[in-house]
Amino acid sequence: MALFPHQFSLDQRFDVNLSILFTELPLLERPAAAAAAGFGAVELWWPWVDSPTPEQAELDALRGALDDAGTRLVGLNFYAGQLPGPDRGALSLPGEESDRFRANIDVAADFARSVGCTALNALYGNRVEGVDPQVQDALALENLVLAARAADRVGATLLVETLNRPESPRYPLVSAEAAIEVVDKVNAATGLGNATFLMDLYHLSMNGEDLHRVIERHTGKTGHVQIADNPGRGAPGSGDLDFADLFERLDKAGYEGWVGLEYKSPAETAFDWLR
Repeated sequence: MALFPHQFSLDQRFDVNLSILFTELPLLERPAAAAAAGFGAVELWWPWVDSPTPEQAELDALRGALDDAGTRLVGLNFYAGQLPGPDRGALSLPGEESDRFRANIDVAADFARSVGCTALNALYGNRVEGVDPQVQDALALENLVLAARAADRVGATLLVETLNRPESPRYPLVSAEAAIEVVDKVNAATGLGNATFLMDLYHLSMNGEDLHRVIERHTGKTGHVQIADNPGRGAPGSGDLDFADLFERLDKAGYEGWVGLEYKSPAETAFDWLR
């Protein structure tokens, strides 16, 4: 069997996450590296981990690098704290981090609009010791509603992501159902219907979920898919996941969006599985 159905072609369906691949290069050189590897689409975690509101010159420079490379940004995280690092989002953290997330909302949304990006990922954030989880969840809903409205303003969808418990033990959304529940609450609060599930097959696999069941039940509410093999978070073929089967199931379930390559691999072998 082919590794992926014909619909999943290199130039049409896969995008490269430039926050985990090509990281040996400076940020502004990574779009060109992705283009040289054959990709016309990329995605990013929020690139400025210390600043939810970078200088306009920095935003312009990234937009210029994307334009010069001929790459389209198809996914962008809102500010999420130190990522990579100990943080897993900011929107449910009372105090300064929630304020930083709110300050970032319009900055990220406007940048997304300027580059034609139509998917904005809002990582929920870790549980905080000594803070009532219900307080965090109420704050999270408030901030997700603000993010969903901003995303709608620029013609984008809001993504809510499941992470995995072994690597993110304080992150509360560690099942597909938990993320879907948040998606439904945001859509009920806004009436916009633009909150969707980010289906990361690596994280779901690490949580021991039945990926076939997740695809069957939740593809209709899925706005973006990300992949890495398990174990190891490497490229497909480095672990145990059957991506030929998973891609075929996504295709049959009607998924027509991008599949983000969010795995760790040396650049020289990162895409051998596609060739």
